[in-house]
Amino acid sequence: MGGTVMKAALVGRDNTPLYRARRPTAAGGGEAAAAGILDFAGELLETGLAEFGAPPHAAGAALPGVVDEAAGVAVYSANLGWRDLPLRRLLSERLGGLPVGIGHDVRTGGLAEGRLGAGAGVDRFLFVALGTGIAGAIGLDGRMEPGAHGGAGEIGHVVVRPGGAPCACGQRGCLETVASAAAVARAWGGSAAEAARAVAAGDPRARAVWAEAVDALADGLLLAIGLLDPRTVIVGGGLAESGETLLAPLREAVAAKVTFQRVPEIVPAALGDGAGCLGAGLLAWATAQAAPAAAPAAPADEAAPADEAGPAGEEGAPGGAGAVGQAGARQVAEGRTAVPSTAGTAEVGQ
Repeated sequence: MGGTVMKAALVGRDNTPLYRARRPTAAGGGEAAAAGILDFAGELLETGLAEFGAPPHAAGAALPGVVDEAAGVAVYSANLGWRDLPLRRLLSERLGGLPVGIGHDVRTGGLAEGRLGAGAGVDRFLFVALGTGIAGAIGLDGRMEPGAHGGAGEIGHVVVRPGGAPCACGQRGCLETVASAAAVARAWGGSAAEAARAVAAGDPRARAVWAEAVDALADGLLLAIGLLDPRTVIVGGGLAESGETLLAPLREAVAAKVTFQRVPEIVPAALGDGAGCLGAGLLAWATAQAAPAAAPAAPADEAAPADEAGPAGEEGAPGGAGAVGQAGARQVAEGRTAVPSTAGTAEVGQ
């Protein structure tokens, strides 16, 4: 889920998206946004039943802000106006008792990149998403590190320009006030994509705006390199769609700033817009494997509310819900049907 759009998918056991959908996030955030994700999840469940003849095994959801993945709580989101929202319990009730896992949106995207994308086989990586804001995710030996309180990787709120522009977090000069797609758009006076095209065309004002953003991003990465020593930095998000227009000068700037540290490889994300839903699918399958065996879920209007789902297995990528029910899975295992087993995912984008 995000401040402007929600993305969802039904994902098979082989991590193949079987169905995709997106909806605008309800205006105003808060309760309206929460109701929107519950309704969207219900639609996804009904689609799974209609298309595949069985309910999903589990759901996964990826959320912005601070997320307590173990408790299943959306602790805080500035964009969505949430505080301590028990989203895992609410989603499980809406989905007829399905096990549900929730995760931080960028960590779930990082999980997908680490398992299926640019970080596959890399033991230490930093995934940085450059969108409306900036956030990071730390990949360690096949898992994503959430930190002690769910806040690890918030590189967008590292101060790189002391006394600079005010940030929504309350500080001034945070990295995302200078180097996010939103910051580039403000400085350029158009969209970040337009600025990137102008840079490629040689526009001097666009190049000045771009150089300021790249220099700030390199400063933020320099701090991360000193603290984390990643082998690879994976750059994703909307701003990264500019490709080498961003990455080539960023590599040069980082190499010029690093002194004694080893310069990591800086590469583009491989999964693009699909990382969130694929990661949420991984989260959903891990949650299904960790949950006690249960009867297939019925549509929400036919099922009584269920207790809160058990703990999630591991962090997943931005969002999802849905897999065929256990009866359907048994039939697949026995070769009696070709119905694919699926998990549902839902991502909230910024």
